[in-house]
Amino acid sequence: MIVNRTEKVVGRVVLILVLIVTLIPLVNMLSAALQPADTNPTGLTFPTDPQWINFVTAFNTGNVWRLMGSSLFIVIFVVPISLVFATLAGYALGNLRVRGGRFIFIFLILGLTIPFEALIIPLYYEIQALGVLNTQWAVILPLIGLYMPFSVVWMRAHFIGVPPELSEAARVDGATTFQEFRRIQLPLARPALSALAILLFLWTWNQFLLPVVLIADPLNRTVAGALTFFQGQYYSSIPLLNAGALIIIVPTIVIFVIFQRQFIAALLQGAVKG
Repeated sequence: MIVNRTEKVVGRVVLILVLIVTLIPLVNMLSAALQPADTNPTGLTFPTDPQWINFVTAFNTGNVWRLMGSSLFIVIFVVPISLVFATLAGYALGNLRVRGGRFIFIFLILGLTIPFEALIIPLYYEIQALGVLNTQWAVILPLIGLYMPFSVVWMRAHFIGVPPELSEAARVDGATTFQEFRRIQLPLARPALSALAILLFLWTWNQFLLPVVLIADPLNRTVAGALTFFQGQYYSSIPLLNAGALIIIVPTIVIFVIFQRQFIAALLQGAVKG
């Protein structure tokens, strides 16, 4: 496709505008976080004497280090297990075309329409019956299940786009289904898996509702709940709240920046064929 100079200029201008709109809230939060803790900053104004100590106070007050460890524990189990099940199910639905696959696919699509909030009450009693209420497993197990519809549909979309000639050539060479999956399909699925892993990490790291409902001890919840520790002495300190929020979102930004190439590659994977 040939793109003329005008289209290139317009595209770059749009991207720059989107970038500015995206960065303004972060810059505004940073400027507010550097204000004195006992002030109520308004507007986008950088202080002459930045209070970097606010980040230290927010880190300690919010028990951020403890909550980061709790979030990491949950992520370590949720992301790999979800990737394994989603990849196997996506391969079965997209490449093997198993019997009843269309019905299963429709069922998964319906699962995407159900919000987490609608399942909180039944999840609570189910987790209580399993005996893991008020533990981190009360969040890990539901998240794996709740992420399955999107994850399987995502991986199915990838495997459907893989040319069937590759599978046929592998079968002609005597490869079993597992050998074809491990040696051919998995290497081709790396961009899709990387992008899915990023999304699952972001969603799990920022999960707030399920930990609050299913875990009684605030120190065993996710890092997104760190701001709840500002109740009391610092509940009205806008600079400390902004400092805490920035500390919480920094890991997600870093992860996305590191793996942005894989994420973009997965989104564009099916754009060009042949």
